[in-house]
Amino acid sequence: MIKKLVGRIVGKLRASFLDLLPIIVVVSFFQIVVLREPFPHLPEILVGLLFVVVGLMLFVEGLEIGLFPIGENLSYALAKKGSLFWLLTFSFLLGFSTTIAEPALIAVAKEAARIAVESDLIQPEIASRYALGLRLSVAISVGLAILIGIWRIIKGWPVYYLIIGGYVIVIFMTLFAPEEIIGIAYDAGGVTTSTITVPLVTALGVGLATVIEGRSPLTDGFGLIAFASLLPMIFVMGYGMFIF
Repeated sequence: MIKKLVGRIVGKLRASFLDLLPIIVVVSFFQIVVLREPFPHLPEILVGLLFVVVGLMLFVEGLEIGLFPIGENLSYALAKKGSLFWLLTFSFLLGFSTTIAEPALIAVAKEAARIAVESDLIQPEIASRYALGLRLSVAISVGLAILIGIWRIIKGWPVYYLIIGGYVIVIFMTLFAPEEIIGIAYDAGGVTTSTITVPLVTALGVGLATVIEGRSPLTDGFGLIAFASLLPMIFVMGYGMFIF
């Protein structure tokens, strides 16, 4: 039993190391061949690399053991309960709650507020409200995005109709949105998909597509993350039009 457990852990560590190997090779090549300099603080770097490998292994294992089953079981239970209201409510709250506390989004919002103050676009006393408004705009948009994605699975709509239509709106809004908000809006589309949102939302979509008759987990269960990246761009540009 112990031997089997140790073998499994070693296999997981090896897989994590292989996942990180391309990054290690690229960084080492530029440090040694291009810059021709030794690594500064090599012992600390090696210890940090070990922590990253172990952390990645534990993170992936946690997804497989915990988050993926939770998402699938919740979608299965809500679908079996037959309550569309609770299913859509859960979808919205899942997207909102996991996004509002996303560290990357908090960092981007604070930096955007600081730059806006330095550029005399907003007054310093409202910088915190401006940053909070950005976070709320993104969080609400992600909640709606997950809700729309779940509704698409229920109705069986092709995903590309909504994606193409959404990006047409993004392009149209880009023509009229203030220049100061466009870059922030595009970045907001990338920082919304956190390490918790992605596995939970993916498992939710796959589980729901598995339960609903006539839906394929492969063709209908995926695509929710694309909505979570698309709607924030629209909402943040709208927020910028209102603020500026």
